[in-house]
Amino acid sequence: MENSNNHCLSITPSSLVLLSIIGFITLILIRVLYIIHRSSQPRSASSRQKPLSTLIVLGSGGHTAEMINLLNVLQKNSFTPRYYIAAATDNMSLQKAQVLENSWLNEGGVEEVGSAKFMQIYRSREVGQSYITSVGTTLIALAHALWLMIKIRPHVILCNGPGTCIPLCAIAFIFKILGIRWSYIFYVESIARVRRLSLSALLLYKLRMANQLFVQWPQLKSKYHRAHYVGRLM
Repeated sequence: MENSNNHCLSITPSSLVLLSIIGFITLILIRVLYIIHRSSQPRSASSRQKPLSTLIVLGSGGHTAEMINLLNVLQKNSFTPRYYIAAATDNMSLQKAQVLENSWLNEGGVEEVGSAKFMQIYRSREVGQSYITSVGTTLIALAHALWLMIKIRPHVILCNGPGTCIPLCAIAFIFKILGIRWSYIFYVESIARVRRLSLSALLLYKLRMANQLFVQWPQLKSKYHRAHYVGRLM
């Protein structure tokens, strides 16, 4: 009888490994749920006193124009230093951002020179690129995004549509889970999106990676209840 009881209470190495894996996954899930809950809460007043390093993701064409309109109403000295990131093949967006920063400097809208930096990131997939070859470029883009996020470690990420924001926001979310850096992700959907969210916005919304997602049309608010309707920003 005693031998049979000892046999029942014994734990094999494989069982111990399995229990360890289950415990680890449980802790990760609890951490993710905590992050999702905390991300939905407004920032406290005490956390808004110091300037916040801000990562601004630019996209080609109308995305950059909308972002510049949005930046013009920001309290510039509260969001500094500012890091502008655009795709490696998009030089025009960074040029527009440089013109914007120079205009603020000339008008006295910013307190110090060098409060803005301009960077580029590899695209996961170019227009017309095959899906097979895009696997390799996606891995390169993720590695580059990881390097940039380790280097910048922003308090705030501001984006409005380009797909280049997805790897950056995903890594920022992983950093939250690991306790490396808590970055607030704010996504402003393009005014061109009236009835459905863009793919970038939908991913951030469904995966709850964005702290706040803003839309410019009431139809989107009624369809995506966690979004914040702010009216037309242009």
